[in-house]
Amino acid sequence: MVSIYRRSSMIVHQQHPFNAGPSLDTLRQSITTPQEHFFVRTHGTVPDINPADYRLNVTGLLSTSLELTLDDLRHRFPVVEVSATLQCAGLRRNELLVIAPIEDELPWGAEAISNATWRGVPLRTLLEAVGIDSQAEHVEFCGLDSVQKGGRDVGFGASIPLAKALSEEVLLAYEMNGEPLTPVHGFPLRVVVPGYIGARSVKWLGAIKLQKHPSLHYFQSRAYKLFPPHIQAPTADWENARALTDLPLNSVICQPSMGEVMPSGPTLVRGYALTSAGHSV
Repeated sequence: MVSIYRRSSMIVHQQHPFNAGPSLDTLRQSITTPQEHFFVRTHGTVPDINPADYRLNVTGLLSTSLELTLDDLRHRFPVVEVSATLQCAGLRRNELLVIAPIEDELPWGAEAISNATWRGVPLRTLLEAVGIDSQAEHVEFCGLDSVQKGGRDVGFGASIPLAKALSEEVLLAYEMNGEPLTPVHGFPLRVVVPGYIGARSVKWLGAIKLQKHPSLHYFQSRAYKLFPPHIQAPTADWENARALTDLPLNSVICQPSMGEVMPSGPTLVRGYALTSAGHSV
């Protein structure tokens, strides 16, 4: 896996777990990022999943629990395509690190973002099929990867509000740019939550649960939180802090590159800009 990304000139921030992104020159060349150049964010192992043995469990506050195979997902539900950008919450963290250190976090630059066309089952269709209980307010996703925190395996999980889960663009994806997902991008199934930080688009999806409250999983209750500038990690109230959701407005110049000296006269500037929640750039 790592050798593939070395050949594609990815900027590698960490080998184990593997975390890398495309160069800005590569990123700007097309609005659709090829799978081999798509940024990779992992917190633990990349699970080796036999598609014949794979099962997706749907439980919680619903009328009917389900256990679905890949064939079930492909043939029992409508299939749609969604073009969506995924962005790591740590995008441009290297600029913050110039101001102050951030313990145990990767120095992502402006490369922690990519765009693809995803194909799969609308989450809304699946949830409506199982019958949503009136008490359900959040949808939890649990991955099949192994993630170590404090000497124990906490796995990876997240949740989104039910209202977001029922929006037409949220997808259970098994294809990316017309090809099956590769293992590093969540094979055989991942969630795609457009407009939210990438951490909510859980890879290697093993379970979906409808529940009253947000997920108590580490990566929802203890990580990816928003604090005012004066708050420091040792004294932060993690449980009651706002969880990161919508992506803020962001723009990046990819060309000219940082520090590049340009000749006098007109200069063509290339880059990207994005926002979410239906706002215009």
